[in-house]
Amino acid sequence: MHFSDGQVPVEYRRYIGWKLTLVCAVAGVLVMALVFAISMGAAHIPFTEVFNSLIGVATSKRFDIIVWNIRLPQALTAIVAGAGLAVAGTAMQSILRNPLGSPFTLGISHAAAFGAAFSVMVLDGGIMSSTHTDAVKVTSPYVTTGISFIFSLVAAAVIVGVSRLRGSTPEVMVLTGVALGALFTAGTMFLQFFADDVQLAAMVFWTFGDTARASWSELGVISFTTVITSAYFFANGWNYNAIDAGDETAKGLGVRVERLRMIGMLLASMLTAVIIALLGIIGFIGLVVPHMARRIIGSDHRFLLPASILSGGLLLLVSDTAARLILAPHVLPVSVLTAFMGAPVFIYLIVKGQRR
Repeated sequence: MHFSDGQVPVEYRRYIGWKLTLVCAVAGVLVMALVFAISMGAAHIPFTEVFNSLIGVATSKRFDIIVWNIRLPQALTAIVAGAGLAVAGTAMQSILRNPLGSPFTLGISHAAAFGAAFSVMVLDGGIMSSTHTDAVKVTSPYVTTGISFIFSLVAAAVIVGVSRLRGSTPEVMVLTGVALGALFTAGTMFLQFFADDVQLAAMVFWTFGDTARASWSELGVISFTTVITSAYFFANGWNYNAIDAGDETAKGLGVRVERLRMIGMLLASMLTAVIIALLGIIGFIGLVVPHMARRIIGSDHRFLLPASILSGGLLLLVSDTAARLILAPHVLPVSVLTAFMGAPVFIYLIVKGQRR
């Protein structure tokens, strides 16, 4: 079909406008889900009271305490952590050109969890306790996050090394990630074997990903890391589009593929380490969300990245809200729901790849 010079900009503007409309729609749903998450719980808060509390209008002191001290930090943590895991998964899938790439499937989450467990149990980076609010109180969050980061880098380096081998396939990289996950899980179990009863109970509970354990300070750390890494990924959206066309094509367009791959894996690993060290293991968000967003908005990273960030925050927020309500008054760790949701999707992607 032939297009005149005047028609091309119009079609392109329509294309851009449609993508932006979809992104804004997800953002609107996310805002509504946030209000709903704050409203629902053991103590129901009317939507009007939620709005009044958030904008500072005089309302019940009891409602203010519930909103600002309990539900708002938990809901925002779910949004930011989901966004961080989703953007890390999106970047990894592009960098490695692997549709099954994510911090969880590649073993990076397990490596970060082992680093956190090692810091808490061996380096005395946390106080072991069994309470109704928390299982482990991390007294040295920077040390714990640093150790988690080091071990996640080890896993990322192995994955990048395997991806550079001639003839390596996505299946080989996933199998490598499975092996790394088993290795670091065994290391965590080794630490648990020598723990006493209280420490063992605390560490098992700690590995469950749970946004309720985050306070405003943890939220600040996760938010800062997510913003910095997301800004880098946004700045390289065009480069990721070029990599999707193949390494040789990207190099022909002037993209420094190896440097981009190393920095991207480094930042994705750091972001994963921060989230895992502070919240525990939350699996499959980084795997499921990029595929959901890609089906809706396409593979253009200029729009895929913001769509993944918003969708990741929305998915984890909805999962966290459901985890609080499904067995009320008992609170189910959100990682349980994400695992139930992500495992079938993971199997579907493997089967789909085999059919191809």
